[in-house]
Amino acid sequence: MNAPHLQVDLLAVPKAVPELRHVVRGYLGDRCPEVQLCVSELLGNVIRHVGEGTPVRVRLSRVAQGRTRVEVTDPDPRALPVLLSTTGDDEYGRGLVLLDAVALRWGVEQGSASKTVWCEVGEA
Repeated sequence: MNAPHLQVDLLAVPKAVPELRHVVRGYLGDRCPEVQLCVSELLGNVIRHVGEGTPVRVRLSRVAQGRTRVEVTDPDPRALPVLLSTTGDDEYGRGLVLLDAVALRWGVEQGSASKTVWCEVGEA
C-alpha cells in the first residue's frame, strides 16, 4: 500500500465521528462528501460492533486513477463487517449498504491481532 497521506489515531467514540469528518474535509477540501460518509460509517461500525472507546487508526491515501483509499484499523480481527439486506423499518444495518453504494470497491484485511476495513472512492 502507498504511504498514508493522512493518518489519525483516535478512540472510537460518538463525538469523534464529526471531528473526523472535519479533519477529512480540512485535508481533502470541500469536494469529499463520499469520503466523509465512508469514514463516518466505518468508525460508526467500530463503535457499534467492536465497542465504544476502541482505539482505531484511520488512514487516507491517494491511489491509482485519482482514487482515495480510506482505511480504518481496529484491534478485533473477529468482528467482521457484513453487508445486510435492510427494509424501510430497520433502524440499523444501512452503513455498509451506503458504503457499498458510494465506494468503487471495499474489503477487509484480517490480521492476527487486528483488522482493516477499507474502501476506495473516486474523485468528486
